[in-house]
Amino acid sequence: MNLLVPPRARLQIEVVFDLVCPWCYLGTRRLRRALRARPDILVDILWRPFLLNPDIPSAGLPRQEFMTRKFGGEERARRLHATIADLGRAEGVPFRFDRIRRMPSSLDAHRLVRFAAREGLGDAMVDTLFHGHFVEGADLGHMDTLIQLATRTGLDGPAVHRFLESTLDADAVHAENLRAHRLGINGVPCFVLEGRHAIAGAQEPEVLERLLDVALVEA
Repeated sequence: MNLLVPPRARLQIEVVFDLVCPWCYLGTRRLRRALRARPDILVDILWRPFLLNPDIPSAGLPRQEFMTRKFGGEERARRLHATIADLGRAEGVPFRFDRIRRMPSSLDAHRLVRFAAREGLGDAMVDTLFHGHFVEGADLGHMDTLIQLATRTGLDGPAVHRFLESTLDADAVHAENLRAHRLGINGVPCFVLEGRHAIAGAQEPEVLERLLDVALVEA
């Protein structure tokens, strides 16, 4: 051990998010950028599921039908997506909303993140699922698609298949979603540091760094 090097501070960050939320993809990329700028901090990220569309059937909905329900029409959604795509380019995220054909239920994708986290691959699984959905147009509600993305991340395909065929972790995802609402979280992403300091929205990295400093002082 080099006694001249000060020990790195350690923080826990809970990321409350949904895998079908483009703002969450953008926000998590900005969080990673903020953390890269602070190599003096060791961070443990806990991925907390939030179900933005809990009423979507397990088979999902055609994208156009969902857009009409959610935004009142395709045109309004197109303007919003253009704004998000512009912001995404600055973070190296080439959003391709035109490739998304169905709006999936995100329940099984959140279950898969929990499975991956137990194998030490939670962060990688989240990144792969986000990229798959928003860049490749992958249907996160389709089991074969989830298995393919999981194996890309390094997980064992047959083990993932057995897990997804079960109902394991479904209750846990619903419980986490309920917990978030009870804590007053109504929109995502939401970042909770050390269980005390919370900020919602796809914040700029500089804003997140200031929150890191506040949490460090109290820690």
